[in-house]
Amino acid sequence: MQLRFSTCIGIPVIAENTEEVVGVVGGILLHPDRSTIEGFFMRPAGFFSSPTFFLSSFDIVHFGHRILVRDHDRVGPVEDFLRVQSLLSDPRTVLDQRIRTESGLSMGRCRDVQFDTSTFRLTWIFPKRLLRWRDPISARDILEVRPEAIIVRDPPAMAQEKMLREEVKAPLVPLLPELPEKA
Repeated sequence: MQLRFSTCIGIPVIAENTEEVVGVVGGILLHPDRSTIEGFFMRPAGFFSSPTFFLSSFDIVHFGHRILVRDHDRVGPVEDFLRVQSLLSDPRTVLDQRIRTESGLSMGRCRDVQFDTSTFRLTWIFPKRLLRWRDPISARDILEVRPEAIIVRDPPAMAQEKMLREEVKAPLVPLLPELPEKA
């Protein structure tokens, strides 16, 4: 199932063995090189709860209207998950990051992402400029995630325009084949 992250905020996380609510989803951790969902940040259940916990995507049994995890012990402070510490210190982010094309055109900022709930792979990013949503960009079109921006392929219309500009730079007079001297 394809799901946008903005619709996941507030989804309850439930331990499979005890059926108790462990917390609710509050954030997401994306790997900038592999385009995978490494896990989710969550708040413990309760109205005034403030500490942030982490849930690895490997520990999720089912993702739907609620998230089932193997055990409530799989959720804990972010510091306990050594595998994600390098990602947390990495300045390259996906959400709220600027998006630019390879030719330098600004596409806005990434305000939402869509992912597959069975594979936890990023499928689309959703740019927004000022107050307007722009056309979604496929994750396959992401060339590189840099600290200052996400670099994506030029849109097809823009690539065609670029090709036309290069053709104009070609000589206007076609080169004729050379004729033999005796002709």
